[in-house]
Amino acid sequence: MSVADHAPRLDGLADQRSWSARIPLPWWIAAVVLLLLPIVANNFWLFQVMGWTFILGMIGLSLMFLAGYGGMVSLLQMTIAGMAGYMVAILGPSGAAVSLGLSWWIVLPAAFLIAAAFATICGALAVRTDGIYTIMITLAIAAAFFYFTRQNYTIFNGYSGFNLVLPPKIFGVNWRDPVAFYYLALACAALCYGAVVYLARTPFGLALQGVRDNPRRMAALGFNVTAHRVAAYALASVFASTGGILLVWQNAQIAPGTIGISAAIDVLVVAVVGGLRRPLGPFIGAFIYVILQVFSTDILGFFGFAADRFKLIIGIGFLAVVLFSPDGVLALWDRWRARAAAQKAAAVTGGGT
Repeated sequence: MSVADHAPRLDGLADQRSWSARIPLPWWIAAVVLLLLPIVANNFWLFQVMGWTFILGMIGLSLMFLAGYGGMVSLLQMTIAGMAGYMVAILGPSGAAVSLGLSWWIVLPAAFLIAAAFATICGALAVRTDGIYTIMITLAIAAAFFYFTRQNYTIFNGYSGFNLVLPPKIFGVNWRDPVAFYYLALACAALCYGAVVYLARTPFGLALQGVRDNPRRMAALGFNVTAHRVAAYALASVFASTGGILLVWQNAQIAPGTIGISAAIDVLVVAVVGGLRRPLGPFIGAFIYVILQVFSTDILGFFGFAADRFKLIIGIGFLAVVLFSPDGVLALWDRWRARAAAQKAAAVTGGGT
């Protein structure tokens, strides 16, 4: 049975509106602010804070796509991002002797394809489990890849990893310049966000959400549940790989510590804190995470703690979100809007009587 047969038909009047008319005003304001931010922000905020936010947001977005639309919580997304980053370092030029030094137009497609193949294979293993078992098997794969990269010197250069992994000068632009890198990360984040929003409304996205809600019924309707889930892993790898490549270019290096167990869990924290139900959630969570990590020294020093206890702040924030808003920070905003609308309706009703 074709997936397209079950796609809902949109109202004709809604189709006649232009794409710009369907975008709310706050989104246009946010876009203008982000585009003009380099005018007022310094290089530290552009490169370190916002650049890192967009990168973590894209990796978290891949987890949100799997968990929010597919019901599959994976701790593999940082590993997939690391696979793409490692491929850029191995196939392209770097400061390590094992790098092949190929051209960027060969390296980038190869990095995406290899990461997608890796994600597909891992996804084929993970989708045969459910719930906590999916989390455990993806964590096991992430741990295995971490230790493999640490011990393999022939391909992954072992514990040292790769340094001097710089972005190519396409169009004569130094993409590691803070302003250029900011716009590059912003463009990639916007494209990934738009792709997820679009995929969620396609027949495949609607079928994936149906598989999340009731896989047995979807199988009875003729859908291949396993194929949809594995395809979701492959698609999510594109967003994670984009973030992984940009992460390597931002740090100019990659090592096993980049894809360690703590990094894999950090992606889960970012996605949960922001919200797993909407594509915007991981970017909100990433911004909160980066702000806390960058300014953790000042925050901890104010309360008399050592600066190396950064994870304490993240853990407390994570527990607070899980306890008071399981759907993330965005749910707090929705709750506040609903409360304000209820109070406004009550005031109108009271005034009318």
